Amino acid sequence: MDAVRVALLREVLAGTEWLQATRRFAGVLRGSVVSHGGGLLLVGTREYEPWHLAAHLVDEAAWSGTPELTPTLVRHDARPCDPAHLAVGLGRLEAARRGETLLVVAPEGPAAPLLERVSDARRAGATVLALGPGPGELPSLAHETLAVPDGSELDLDTVQHLVSAAAGENALPTPRGRRRLRDRVARLAEHLTAPPPARW
Repeated sequence: MDAVRVALLREVLAGTEWLQATRRFAGVLRGSVVSHGGGLLLVGTREYEPWHLAAHLVDEAAWSGTPELTPTLVRHDARPCDPAHLAVGLGRLEAARRGETLLVVAPEGPAAPLLERVSDARRAGATVLALGPGPGELPSLAHETLAVPDGSELDLDTVQHLVSAAAGENALPTPRGRRRLRDRVARLAEHLTAPPPARW
């Protein structure tokens, strides 16, 4: 779903609680990864891997200048022979520490082994966010949850589009004094090479 379709979807959803809920959740996600700077881990269930959300967050990270939004996709069946960005297995959750953010996307309640790893990550200090499950164990482990129960007006995929778009567009500016020279030069180069604004 591109930016135009997201904008149209938001127009259709105007006046519903979905827009506010997805923006609030996206704000928590963005705030957690930007303020802690420890990295974003993204995991689904064995049956549902959030590939699409990972791709959209990579795009939003690039477009918004918020590299902290770029997730590490943690996979249940990752193999060492997979490309590097697909080879991160569940063992990465065991290494989660304070400052990291763990986003769990699950259409249904995850199985016990994943819940145990999520619980361990939380005990180690990671911020846990849950997208998708209604009631169950996962929401009780999460610091923040956006429930998308069966029978909702929107499905989980659509909600993920709204969350990723909101996370990117609500990016907080980097404090001026703390930017490195390389960051400032990159922003200047980006500004100088941008096409001129359209004139009507």
